[in-house]
Amino acid sequence: MESTNLNIRTDKEVKSSAEKIFEQLGLNMTTAVNIFPRQTIRENGIPFDLKLRVPNDETAAAIEEGRRIARDKSVKGYTSMEDLKTALDL
Repeated sequence: MESTNLNIRTDKEVKSSAEKIFEQLGLNMTTAVNIFPRQTIRENGIPFDLKLRVPNDETAAAIEEGRRIARDKSVKGYTSMEDLKTALDL
């Protein structure tokens, strides 16, 4: 098989962090990067989900409720799990 060069640019920190992970997996950067196009060919598309992390209506409402509770000074807060368990009679 004939090889060719592929030049890419990435953030220095991204490269360094990725190299550390690849090393733990027993891979070098070249092997790790080659996995992506090979898997793309096998999957006939991007080999992972590309999604915007937009919460659904129920999750968005729960997040807003949590924010309201966090801002409300009249809501009792707990600094330990034991205090919370006591309040819940657990």
